Amino acid sequence: MKAGIISLGCAKNLVDTEVMLGIMKSHGVTITPNPSEADILIVNTCAFIASAKEEAITNIVTFADYKESGRCRSLIVAGCLGQRYRKELLDEMPEIDAIIGTNAWDRIMEAIDETLAGNRVILIGDNEIIYGAKTPRLRTTPDYTAYVKIAEGCDHRCSFCAIPLIRGKQISRTIEDIREEVAKLAEEGVKEINLIAQDTTNYGRDIYGEPRLADLLRELVKVEKVFRIRILYSYPKNFTDDLIDVIANEPKICKYVDLPLQHADNEILKSMRRPDTRESVTELIKKIREKIPGVSLRATFIVGYPGETDEQFQTLKNFVEEIRPDKVGVFVYSPEEGTSAYELDGQILEDVAQERYHELMSVQSLISQEINESLVGKEFDVLIEGRDRESSEIAAGRSYREAPEVDGQFYIENDSLSEPGDIVRVKVTAGFVYDVAAERIDEE
Repeated sequence: MKAGIISLGCAKNLVDTEVMLGIMKSHGVTITPNPSEADILIVNTCAFIASAKEEAITNIVTFADYKESGRCRSLIVAGCLGQRYRKELLDEMPEIDAIIGTNAWDRIMEAIDETLAGNRVILIGDNEIIYGAKTPRLRTTPDYTAYVKIAEGCDHRCSFCAIPLIRGKQISRTIEDIREEVAKLAEEGVKEINLIAQDTTNYGRDIYGEPRLADLLRELVKVEKVFRIRILYSYPKNFTDDLIDVIANEPKICKYVDLPLQHADNEILKSMRRPDTRESVTELIKKIREKIPGVSLRATFIVGYPGETDEQFQTLKNFVEEIRPDKVGVFVYSPEEGTSAYELDGQILEDVAQERYHELMSVQSLISQEINESLVGKEFDVLIEGRDRESSEIAAGRSYREAPEVDGQFYIENDSLSEPGDIVRVKVTAGFVYDVAAERIDEE
């Protein structure tokens, strides 16, 4: 019996996909990358914003075609879209055989058995489950890098976000369990660990009574074979002085700070139900840069939030120009049913929101290029990921400054020797908007 799966959305969803793959493999199911060969096809969906929902539906319809053109006997929809719209999906899309909610990945074999027996089922978890170090997992990332989910769900109730409605409250893993998984990954050859959660800086509050990310990091750096550890999705509220000190003083921890800020106008932030202000975030960034020399700062923002005036958008633009992040991600606000912002007056026209998106990204592109140009002559350790598509003489990789998938890369010229997973010392020779060019520094 063969199964194929596509994983949509964020890295947190990808970990769920890898766990389902591991469970299937442990039960004797063969995994295939060719959907035409699969008896079971699974779409692990995202439902964060409207475009993610559209992508999920498109992939479901595409996979459904293999019931006619391939061997598919069971089409299973997993993840956020299934969790949120399970009944509607099953009623309106007869080609779907099973729905698995976000916290029911451990029931994947039950879904397979039921659907192959001719039954259509909905399997939903209890929002109190998270995988552990001993859970079967089949990684889909390259051998040298892995995501480690340290917590599931979210305790915040931001006005625009449906994640707590879908994923439930925060459930953290223990420090001991996470360290066990990281040690296992290191033995398998993983050099880069990327820690993820909906809010990594809130890690541990539910089981320890207070955030414990700094303590977790102190344990993980003891794992000998790990080259570097990156923290993603670190909300500013719990970005403590202790955490800043750990990042600054532990060589294995990437000097990389990923802050989902969402906006800079205080009235908008208040409406978003964010606990931060422009002033508090500015002070935090100032402190981070003072205590972590060379830090790479990534920020994410939302434009087109209901009621956002031209003046408030200008406040956001001015803020970006003031703090000069190294990287920025911008989302156009997406109205999500069940969130408080969905009912707000002053919904922004789509073309206005798109114009603001492009305007903010244009501002950031100039900042990013200037920062990358300022790196010329500096040296970095780069984790090689592959080769340039147009030249086998150019290697591509990432330093501590770039997270996988969302940031740019280093392109190392005249390097035909490096292999994926190698760590090489390079000197930057040119900087561009997203990427940098470099040359290898060979040891004598």
